[in-house]
Amino acid sequence: MAPARTNEILLYVKSHKAVTSFYRPRSTAMDVVGDPHAKAADSDATDTSDEMTDAEGAYMLSDEQARCVSLAEEVALRRGYHLKIIDVARTNLVTKLLDSHLSGATTFPVLVVPSSGHRLIGPSAFTELSLLALLPAEMKNRRAFTYLKVDAVDLDEVRQNLLNLPEVKEVHVITGDWDLFLVLEFAGSGEITKRQVLDFIIGLKKRVPGVSDTSSFIPELSVTKFPL
Repeated sequence: MAPARTNEILLYVKSHKAVTSFYRPRSTAMDVVGDPHAKAADSDATDTSDEMTDAEGAYMLSDEQARCVSLAEEVALRRGYHLKIIDVARTNLVTKLLDSHLSGATTFPVLVVPSSGHRLIGPSAFTELSLLALLPAEMKNRRAFTYLKVDAVDLDEVRQNLLNLPEVKEVHVITGDWDLFLVLEFAGSGEITKRQVLDFIIGLKKRVPGVSDTSSFIPELSVTKFPL
């Protein structure tokens, strides 16, 4: 068996077999990401298990599970994760009993992140925010974090002037040796150098009246659980 990808996530669903000759086809989300005419096998974001691809019989997902599948696919695609879908209704009993990922799970779907062991269990747990928190993503833009000292001026005015700058994403009023803490973000991390970031930060003393001193750190790599 091929080793699991480090960015692979597993989504366990439980379908039921159609009992009439007229049935809804399986959700296209189970087979397709993005292009409705593209097969899942051609996508790097979604993979269906062997048990789900045989043509014998007709299997259906509940609407709640189908919604969870679609949401997981959307987030996995945006975050750069490879999603593998496994239908436990079409696997043998031994496989179910030996699969530690399903330990204690009584409702489906169940999403598992093998690298961390974290899980989401049941439709109510599947929200965009919960999936984003479970699937950290590398940030494409360069970030910097800066402490500011402010002279005896109107702090609210300084804060507003800073927020008017597009590179300033957050301004925090703090206590101690420094007055403000900034979160800065610069588009095009591959093009923006540290020197350019520091030039911008040092320039705050001229651009924003009241700023008297700065102290910054610039990460080499940033990973976030928040929406990008």
